[in-house]
Amino acid sequence: MIRVAIIGAGIGAEHLQGYRSLPDAFRVSTICDLDRERAAIATGGDLDIRITDDLDAVLADDAIDLIDVCLPPHLHVPVSVKALQAGKHVICEKPIARSMEEAATLKEAMEASGKRVFPVFQYRYGLALDQLRALLASGYAGKAYVASLETHWNRDAEYYAVPWRGTVEGEVGGALVSHAIHSHDLLCHVFGPVAQVSAMTDTRVNDIETEDCAAITFRMENGALATSSITLGAGDDTSRLKFCFGGFTAESGTMPYTPAQDRWTFTARAPVTQAQIDAVLALVPERPQGFAGYLNSISDALNGRAGSEVTLADGQQSIELATALYLSVREDRSVSLPLPSGVDLLVKKEVA
Repeated sequence: MIRVAIIGAGIGAEHLQGYRSLPDAFRVSTICDLDRERAAIATGGDLDIRITDDLDAVLADDAIDLIDVCLPPHLHVPVSVKALQAGKHVICEKPIARSMEEAATLKEAMEASGKRVFPVFQYRYGLALDQLRALLASGYAGKAYVASLETHWNRDAEYYAVPWRGTVEGEVGGALVSHAIHSHDLLCHVFGPVAQVSAMTDTRVNDIETEDCAAITFRMENGALATSSITLGAGDDTSRLKFCFGGFTAESGTMPYTPAQDRWTFTARAPVTQAQIDAVLALVPERPQGFAGYLNSISDALNGRAGSEVTLADGQQSIELATALYLSVREDRSVSLPLPSGVDLLVKKEVA
């Protein structure tokens, strides 16, 4: 049983539902928030969950194994480092850091503590991604050709009424790191590392400091090409992913927040047959999906079972990619990865 304290009752309320779906693996004992009333509402009246606004007391509690950091981005690294120094494992919402330098600080604290840090990339968990991974393992994919990503969501002035949202200092960046970061993680998860990016951004929808529209091209290390289209000015919230390989094409539905749990189509390309593709898909078992699947992988990892957990290295990769994207925007050029040391733009006002 892993004993958990959630820090921040905003998105933390959704995390709580994930823990409740795995009662044999996790027990949430505490929710810590400066707004104690919001924290109480998040519990749904569960008197077994302690409500507090004292972070230091939570970190000093030997009965807590795992700190789940659900705070605004500028607090992610300071609170995560304190939790590691207190001997706790850490789950940290995205983006895990405001810069590559901060991500390196987090890694140093993790290594010094002997504990683990798990970035939140729950979009990886669902039957559709399990099926895609099974097809990749089968050898039917062949060469990766292209991918297309759409993150077309609707965010208005009410969403940005929260003071830290839409600001470089509070949110780090705009739609690239606050919304499309999940799709970009899935691109790297499926196609591997990025070798080169070129990005354009604009603030076209809301009166904010950060970008809310973007168009991006990627060249992957394996030679595949990809595009990402992002806006927060769509009529509704939809996400779409499409991966084209030599042996098949994989295409998602349009569910915005749980794409791996949507129904995907997997279409064979000769000489691979649809019967071969369908035979692989039929053998993929059901298992916990979405945030529950993400948490289940963490339980496996912390209990010494081989799993598919998201690692701090995955989180660092996402920060490096975001830094490269902002560098491309600022200098109006394509940018190669990995980045040289000393290139670190995410925390600088000039990026906006």
